[in-house]
Amino acid sequence: MTATVPATVRLANEIAVQFHHRDPDAAAAEIATHLRSFWEPRMLTALYAHVDAGGDGLDDLAVAAARRLRAGG
Repeated sequence: MTATVPATVRLANEIAVQFHHRDPDAAAAEIATHLRSFWEPRMLTALYAHVDAGGDGLDDLAVAAARRLRAGG
């Protein structure tokens, strides 16, 4: 049996894939901007909780973006 990927993880990973060709710092900043602009607060809260729980299955760029966004960046 395979574990179900939370929707926020799937969505964040789909966004992150679009930025893999960029410098990682610039990519994380742009992903954070996208999340701030288009995600509802409850989606961000779920993403932060997933990162806090270890970020299993979450793209490294999405993790970096979530951390940056949470820190106010």
